Amino acid sequence: MTKIGVFDSGIGGLSVKRAIEKALPQVSIVYRSDTEHMPYGDKTPEQLLGFVLPILEAMETQGCQVIVIACNTVTTTLISTLRQRLTVPLVGIEPMIKPAAAQTKTGVIAVCATPTTLASQRYAWLKQTYAQGIKVLEPDCSRWAYMIEHNRVNEASIATQIDHLCEHGADVIVLGCTHYHWIESLIKKMAKGRAIILQSEQPVIAQLKSVLNYKA
Repeated sequence: MTKIGVFDSGIGGLSVKRAIEKALPQVSIVYRSDTEHMPYGDKTPEQLLGFVLPILEAMETQGCQVIVIACNTVTTTLISTLRQRLTVPLVGIEPMIKPAAAQTKTGVIAVCATPTTLASQRYAWLKQTYAQGIKVLEPDCSRWAYMIEHNRVNEASIATQIDHLCEHGADVIVLGCTHYHWIESLIKKMAKGRAIILQSEQPVIAQLKSVLNYKA
């Protein structure tokens, strides 16, 4: 049986794991998280590498044939370095700038992501490559992952932020952290049809199938 590794800092990646299980019920999934050091969104790249590399090396040793990095922060910050240090194929997850830019009618999109993701060179490249001429709003979501991990979601605060984004013209909102997948339905409700909500589970599954040479 094909063994797939899925890694995230906390519970965020479980939504990705469940999506993979639904799409590929014939595979075996090894899930690992690093709740001791989460949230990752305020850590430096050097700190993240120290946390992540030993876990992924262990997953490789356990026989994972491909590892899904179900963390936008790790993918946008470290994926190139990790690919140099590991032999197993890695499938990353990153903010959906390209489809958001393609779908916006107003020319304004919003990216909800961690501070480390927003500060990464990869994220800057995604904006430069796919969002030229597009206004990209980047709300302060620095507390979201912690709130979601500890089941302390401040709905009023998040609703205020979503209202602000929509009022400023954003008609596509990108969930650039897998923790945020757990409140996707809540955000859709808050957006009240004013914005499309995008997250990366299906593109990751498509890439995973490609790596595994699976037919859709």
